[in-house]
Amino acid sequence: HIEGPSTVFGTGLNYASIRLLGMKADHPVAVKARACLHKLGGATGIPAWGKFWFSLLGVYDWAGNNPVPPELWLLPNWLPIHPHRWWIHVRQVFLPMSYLYGIRFTIPENDMILALREELYPEDYYKIHWPSQRNHIAAIDLYSPHTKLYDFLSDILSLYENCSFPPLRKRAVECAYQLIIWEDENTSYQDLAPVNKMFNLVARYSRDGIEGESWRLHEVKRRDFMWMGAEGMMVCGTNGSQLWDTGFIVQALVETGLANEEQFKEGLLKSLEWLDGSQMQDNPKHFEKAYRHRTKGAFGFSTKEQGYTVSDCTGEGLKAVMYLQHHLDFTPKPVSARRMQDAVDTMLSLQNSDGGFASYELIRAGSWSEYLNPAEVFGNIMVEYNYPECSTSAITSLAIFRKLYPNYRSKDIDRCIRHAVDYLHKAQTPEGGWIGNWGICFTYAAMFATESLALLGETYETSPYSRRACEFLVSKQRADGGWGESYQSCERSEWVEHENTQLVQTSWAVMALMYAKYPHIGPIEKGVELVMERQLPDGSWPQEAIEGVFNKSCAISYPNFKFSFPIWMLGKAHTYLEDLRKRA
Repeated sequence: HIEGPSTVFGTGLNYASIRLLGMKADHPVAVKARACLHKLGGATGIPAWGKFWFSLLGVYDWAGNNPVPPELWLLPNWLPIHPHRWWIHVRQVFLPMSYLYGIRFTIPENDMILALREELYPEDYYKIHWPSQRNHIAAIDLYSPHTKLYDFLSDILSLYENCSFPPLRKRAVECAYQLIIWEDENTSYQDLAPVNKMFNLVARYSRDGIEGESWRLHEVKRRDFMWMGAEGMMVCGTNGSQLWDTGFIVQALVETGLANEEQFKEGLLKSLEWLDGSQMQDNPKHFEKAYRHRTKGAFGFSTKEQGYTVSDCTGEGLKAVMYLQHHLDFTPKPVSARRMQDAVDTMLSLQNSDGGFASYELIRAGSWSEYLNPAEVFGNIMVEYNYPECSTSAITSLAIFRKLYPNYRSKDIDRCIRHAVDYLHKAQTPEGGWIGNWGICFTYAAMFATESLALLGETYETSPYSRRACEFLVSKQRADGGWGESYQSCERSEWVEHENTQLVQTSWAVMALMYAKYPHIGPIEKGVELVMERQLPDGSWPQEAIEGVFNKSCAISYPNFKFSFPIWMLGKAHTYLEDLRKRA
């Protein structure tokens, strides 16, 4: 990511990309990138996903990859190592990789491929001993080293590859390909995310070619991931963050009272119309046989078309709908009570046995699966985990729904909230924070946590958990009145200061204090002053450090956060500080 150091993974893939896009090898940018890559040791040290892409491209030998056997899809579903038990982002990437590995697909050689074989490596490409490169990962790229168990199993599978049973391999390849088709059709060729989408595209190309309908559909939907920014072409981590951003700005306008101002009403009516159309009203076309969780009533991270249930997105989407339809007097009610109940049904279906909520699905296997983590650059990826943010979004939306519809599954909702709060209490660190997994990091998680606890009567005055959270946050406030965390907080699961104060994180921290009904004016007032001072003459705020993260080490920019959360925080603080001063 843009705040991390140069890596073999990033430099190698980007170098190959600029060359494929037409940049000459002697262009100053290419020369500089190639020198950096060679200084890092060359492309032999690229992590597993890079090795795989380069093998498809014909610039890295397949013998340098650890096996990705499609035969795993033929295992009985009840086995704890069956791929359907893995976290969905691992499962859906492994799927096309296993197919492409099973057929050893590689594009034909051409002059560009021959040139890249010379440019990507400081040594002679044709003298590299490829089997020795399977576990060779550059030190700068290595975040999650292989376990001895994984390396042992990879060695066994490598032996199997030398004598694989052709009929079994053929059956496994066909099974994987059918699952790829179902993924494409379930998502209208958006697929879960751009990584598995592009692997799926290559897999479908291997069968259908560029004349096939699958290529045309993939080509059209591929454009949804790319956009032009000030720094050039960017790629989104999904086909957008439409639901996520819309949900937050709607809540910001309603909670601050701005929703009732005439100039914002038209935008809010359009937001409700969009939310109405973005809710999934059916389960996937290919449901259980594609190992999917239910989607009826759910909201996704981006669009209805992408078609994946996300627990906190369903919570935030439902909350935004309830705010628009029940807190404002000028909106219609296109989302029926039955459809909101469907959303509740989906959320209830996502609660794990210990009370917490994961991201896309229930937890299907134990954390021991991390012993099999092949992706050296990500941590905690093999299975679903409970997350404080996902759990708190569920608590919050269910608590609001319970007040509006007290007779719908009341006992189930009460039980769900009670168990989720118990999980949240246990997830709090001894220092008083919660580890954020989708935003950076403790400030982000605290905002969600104190809001959900406050809806259940747990505040600074009444709850030791809320009190400790407030005291923890105040202890991290800087002299300038703000807060600033580095993305390394997520990597290390401990507070790591950013070199600069961050206005989005300051907004999260101040909101957390206000949700908890923190009674002291000073810390809140100082945070408000910092955010106000950083507002630009045109009313916007500057883009500062990265705000989001996933899998501990991959940071993501959320450009709209610098609008929604400062607006939200300042609007709430206006009345909150007035109330505190009156009491004083």
